[in-house]
Amino acid sequence: MKKLLTALLAGLAFSSCVPSTPQARIAQNPQVFAALPKKDQSLVERGQVARGMSPDAVMLAWGYPSRRFEGSKDSKRTERWDYAGSRPVYTSTFYGGYGYGYGPYGHHGYPGYGYGFGPEVAYIPYRVASVWFVNSRVDSWERIR
Repeated sequence: MKKLLTALLAGLAFSSCVPSTPQARIAQNPQVFAALPKKDQSLVERGQVARGMSPDAVMLAWGYPSRRFEGSKDSKRTERWDYAGSRPVYTSTFYGGYGYGYGPYGHHGYPGYGYGFGPEVAYIPYRVASVWFVNSRVDSWERIR
């Protein structure tokens, strides 16, 4: 039983690291894919988005958006889907100096020196693509090359 549980947890951990592809999303949603027009099915299989596609087709082609925005334009319902990526930013921090802090045995006000040098990594999000829907159909889209 322990081996089965361990194998199951390992499988879940590894599967969460697998990038999502149009083929994987199609395999997970075969009924949604089958309901699309043939033209949209062809685009989805290639991971492409075109004007007139439904939100379901875009989800299969590009995946779920990072953020969704609702709105209205010319009395029509609009929605924007943003897709985000992240870039690592590497910095180095020097810290130190003389100061007061907790001393041995919990005494307060114990003077001391402390210095250090530490690398840090921060991940900065950025928008890689957007899709604009008007009345639940793709009106336009853009993405970084």
